[in-house]
Amino acid sequence: MSATSTRSLDLRGVPDGAQLATAAVAMLELRPGELLEVLADDPHATRDFAVWCRAGGHRLVEHDQRDGVHHLIIQRQRLEPSAVFTEAELDGLPGPVRRYLRAAIAPGTPLATAARLRMRGHIKVGRWLPFRAEQTLSPHRGFQWTARAAGVIAGFDRYAGGQGQMRWKLLGLLPLMQADGPDVSRSAAGRAAAEAIWVPTALLPRFGVDWSAADDRHITARCRIDTVEVQTHYELDADGRVRSVVFDRWGDPDGTGTWGLHPFGGKVTAYATFDGLSVPSAGRFGWFFGTDRWSQGEFFRYRITELQLIGQHDS
Repeated sequence: MSATSTRSLDLRGVPDGAQLATAAVAMLELRPGELLEVLADDPHATRDFAVWCRAGGHRLVEHDQRDGVHHLIIQRQRLEPSAVFTEAELDGLPGPVRRYLRAAIAPGTPLATAARLRMRGHIKVGRWLPFRAEQTLSPHRGFQWTARAAGVIAGFDRYAGGQGQMRWKLLGLLPLMQADGPDVSRSAAGRAAAEAIWVPTALLPRFGVDWSAADDRHITARCRIDTVEVQTHYELDADGRVRSVVFDRWGDPDGTGTWGLHPFGGKVTAYATFDGLSVPSAGRFGWFFGTDRWSQGEFFRYRITELQLIGQHDS
């Protein structure tokens, strides 16, 4: 192959259903225009990846097959050089929604729909434990959140290609949690959409988000990620900054074995500006937000330390 890849991904031996999901996460790590080399032994790999590329706007640059192994070079979709935030992006939106997006996105900010984040905080796993995490987030496509808690628990939560996964181990050896399947995927899709508060450029109408306002302080974003529709409700302060977030998330927070929709959300405790975006940089989140069970449902306290848009052009 003549093209030089930015990253290589060996999918030989990976189950068919997980190959596209794994590639989708890898693609989020690349900048627009960069190349991903994929090695796969699925006999239908070229067909499946060609369809996936067309759906995602990526380009299948090269492909061939040698000794039963498919070699593919895929170029991540490019960002239009002129795609930056202007007042025209807000045309036709309700006043409170315009106030929120103006406060969140500085003029001239690239209209990237993904970001890399670093965060730290405390997570409740029986008891409160300190954690550090890195995340790649594309609210309309998925995320990968990789963390270490108390120095001994490590793993990831992931949603990509319509599939959700959780993999956590103690001391890198003993499995603590391994979960996937339709319920986990539906729950993770809702999480991806709601975490768009950290990439507000992804909440612009051009990306398929439908906005409404109940009053000056309460707005709602509606969007779809794969087959899951999500309505996220925001409470704003007088300056258009988010004070709290809540949405109905699919889950089994009581561990009964029966999944359903439950209020999920939390309070924003701090704001910070990264890469032209002013976002909720600290907060407290969990199940049953807005109900009398919030104190038992809260399990996540975070502070973002770094955030970089993916897809913006180098200056």
